[in-house]
Amino acid sequence: METAAPIGIGGQEVGRGRPLYVIAGPCVLEDPDEMLLVAERLAAACRTLGLGYCFKSSYLKDNRTSGASFRGPGPQEGLALLDRIRREVGVAVVTDVHGPEDCADAAAAVDVLQIPAFLCRQTSLLEAAGRTRRAVNIKKGQFLAPADLAHAAAKVAGQGCDRILLTERGSFFGYRDLVVDFRSIKLMQDLGRPVVFDATHSVQMPGSTGTATGGKREFIPLLAGCGVTAGADAIFLEVHPEPARAFCDAASQLPLAEFAPLVRRLARLRELHNEETA
Repeated sequence: METAAPIGIGGQEVGRGRPLYVIAGPCVLEDPDEMLLVAERLAAACRTLGLGYCFKSSYLKDNRTSGASFRGPGPQEGLALLDRIRREVGVAVVTDVHGPEDCADAAAAVDVLQIPAFLCRQTSLLEAAGRTRRAVNIKKGQFLAPADLAHAAAKVAGQGCDRILLTERGSFFGYRDLVVDFRSIKLMQDLGRPVVFDATHSVQMPGSTGTATGGKREFIPLLAGCGVTAGADAIFLEVHPEPARAFCDAASQLPLAEFAPLVRRLARLRELHNEETA
C-alpha cells in the first residue's frame, strides 16, 4: 500500500490532504465563443471556492456509438481552440488522445493528456503520453479491476512521467448499464496515485438509445457526493450550457447552471474528509 502523493497541475496540487480539484467542461468542443464562455464560468465558480480547476473537452472523439455521431472539430482547429482557452482564460486544460501519434501535438496545447477508458491497456499510447512529460490521466476501463491500473501507470511512469492521475468512471453491469464500486477509489489510491471520480460518465447507459449513449443525469449529484465522500481527490464533470442541444453525451452532461451549487457542496464534503483523515 502506497500513499497517494499530490501532483501539480496548472499551479495547483491534486492529492491527499489537498482541497477538491475540479476537472470540467463540455464533452466535445463546439462553438468557440461558447466554449470560452463555459470555461470562464467554470473557472470563476472554482476560483470563488478556492479550488483548482482544469478545463476539459475533446477535439476529436473516437469511441462513438454510431459512425454518424459528431466527433469534434479535429486536431488543427480543436487544439488551437484548447490552447486559446488555456491562454485567455488562464486555466489548465485536459483532452483525450487516442493514438501514439496524437500525443506530441496535443501536449503542445494542453496540460494533461487523458487516456480513454477503452484504451487504458494500450502500451504504445501510454508510453507516448508519458514521453511528453505532461500530466497523464488514465481512465479505468469499464472492464478492469482497480488494481490492474498499476500496470497502466507503470507504462507511463516508465517513460519518466511521475504526474499520473487514475480515474474511476463505472464498470459494466450487464448490457447498456454501468455501476460504480466506490471501493475502487481507495484501491487505486493505494497504488500511490491521486484518484479522480468521473460522475458524469458513471451515469451513462452505453448505446441505450440505439444510435447514441444514453444516461440518467439525475444521478450525477448523488454519485458525485458518494465519490468525494469515499475520498476522491478530484471530481470530473462534463458540463454544457444546455445539455439537450449538446453534440455529444447529451443525456449525461450536467447543466452549467447546476455546476456551482454542486461543486460548493462537494468542496465541503472534501473538507470534512480531509479533517477526518488528517
